[in-house]
Amino acid sequence: QVQLVESGGGVVQAGASLRLSCAASGRTFDNYLMGWFRQAPGKERAFVAAIGWSSGTTYYADALKGRFTISREHAKNTIDLQMDSLKPEDTAVYYCAADPNPLEVIARVARAYDYWGQGTQVTVSS
Repeated sequence: QVQLVESGGGVVQAGASLRLSCAASGRTFDNYLMGWFRQAPGKERAFVAAIGWSSGTTYYADALKGRFTISREHAKNTIDLQMDSLKPEDTAVYYCAADPNPLEVIARVARAYDYWGQGTQVTVSS
């Protein structure tokens, strides 16, 4: 049973940094694609970033590239999201997700991911 548990959310001021972590358990994740998505109130879930668990290949939402950095640590079985220069529009619930059969063409598509965490709230005040 795959389990994904997010942590690290909170309330910060604009311009601050925050690091989210996703603890993955329940199986080995070789060849999985691990992603971060976010959902703001009244909006659809949106792709943030993803990383190949084995390959380390990264994918980013164009608008977030340069401010957000995704990484994984095999020893701890975690996927981290470093978020810098945060803006009020980054306020959302952030979700960790896992795709066991990744295809590069749909790496940014939420429905491609089979497993999801419960989410962690990030609030950026102006």
